[in-house]
Amino acid sequence: MTTTPSDFGPHPVAIIGIGCRLPGGANDPEGLWRLLREGRDAIVDAPPRVGLDRLYHPDHNTAGRVHVRRGGYLDDVAGFDAGFFGISPREAARMDPQHRLLLMAAWEALEDGGVPPSSVAGRAVGVFVGASYEEYYAHLLETPEAVDVHATSGGVSSVAAGRVSFNLDLRGPSMSLDTACSSSLVATHLACRSLDVGESEMAIAAGICMLLRPEPFVGYSTGGMLAYDARCKSFDARGDGFVRSEGIGVVVLQPLDRALAEGRRIYAVIRGGATNNDGASSGYLMTPGRGGQSALLHAALRDAAVAPAEVGYVECHGTGTRAGDPVEVGALTEVYDVDRVTPLRIGSIKSNIGHAEPAAGIAGLIKTALAVHHREIPPSLNFEQPNPQIPWESIGVEVATAPTPWPAEAPLAGVNAFGIGGSNAHLVLQPAPTPTVEGGARVPGAHLLLLSAPVAEARRRQAERWGS
Repeated sequence: MTTTPSDFGPHPVAIIGIGCRLPGGANDPEGLWRLLREGRDAIVDAPPRVGLDRLYHPDHNTAGRVHVRRGGYLDDVAGFDAGFFGISPREAARMDPQHRLLLMAAWEALEDGGVPPSSVAGRAVGVFVGASYEEYYAHLLETPEAVDVHATSGGVSSVAAGRVSFNLDLRGPSMSLDTACSSSLVATHLACRSLDVGESEMAIAAGICMLLRPEPFVGYSTGGMLAYDARCKSFDARGDGFVRSEGIGVVVLQPLDRALAEGRRIYAVIRGGATNNDGASSGYLMTPGRGGQSALLHAALRDAAVAPAEVGYVECHGTGTRAGDPVEVGALTEVYDVDRVTPLRIGSIKSNIGHAEPAAGIAGLIKTALAVHHREIPPSLNFEQPNPQIPWESIGVEVATAPTPWPAEAPLAGVNAFGIGGSNAHLVLQPAPTPTVEGGARVPGAHLLLLSAPVAEARRRQAERWGS
């Protein structure tokens, strides 16, 4: 059966490109999918650059101290080809590593989508970035004589989106936004809305998070929010908090009809979504509210014009906290456990890589887009003893603990992200239309791959990356 954009809801958006830097060496979509499908744990000892040893104490009740020294960390945060982006060495040294990696991942996401960056220069392409931390700027401010105009532009989150827009000469909306741990999924939702109303013809949505100082760990530690074993044990009875992690994630978005007309490879289609806030429904500012989450899910399904039973998997916030997991599963059960043929599968990428906070939503979105693309649900880790606060026996919800073929009767997926201030986001994804190839099928066999770079060393590294 031939499908048209009208079969994908009122305002479908295609995910056509992905770029990422995530723990476990997941520096491209293929590497991330291998990590997920193999069920690998990417939690490691914190590198010296974070400085956790300086504040370590095994008791989380010790004021001013941190009781964990592990997390999800990126392999290389210093490597940056400043010359490639036309940035001077002095300016590059003042740039937050989050901004540097964002530039690289945005470029790679466009490449992944078959979009030459030069082809979007001067066009109405929007940039929407979820960002919370300015730890590198705080580091620069410790040496006032080293602070200059480059430190100001390179250190503040407000410039992160503008940096991408400037470097690629993109003329659409450009904004960095902070709703805490839902930042990047909210950013993606706003990007979809910008495409829907026509102010952007293409959009880049992203999330950035790097852990560069030990002090922000202290509040999480003394508040009892960090797991002692540095694992997100999503939905498990052993859940005692989350583990912090780093991450950069970028998706390139385009209206589905344009993507089809231009012959793009489509990972998945964002069929609809919603954002809201818990308000006072939880009773406490930093506590999740089931009422707010249920309302969010209902709104997202209405926007996507789909029935709950059509959704086969939800990528959960799933931090592994005693307060959060039962509330999230309760809201999912209330909304999605209706007239189901097969159980709703759930999971969380946090069980693999940790909680990337402002980049957590985009990490979950990328995981889900890859799962939809491959028609397989990858395993969620660390689920050994079901949380007894969740009535598993009486609900149609299951944690995906092994690679699972996607249920044909429920082809859609959902993605959750919740912020500590109560700001929530949920997106509904659908598989891409079956491509049609005019003039016959592709010819199998070897194909010529042309590599180019401004300098020989960069070309050599690019060849190594493609050859690995």
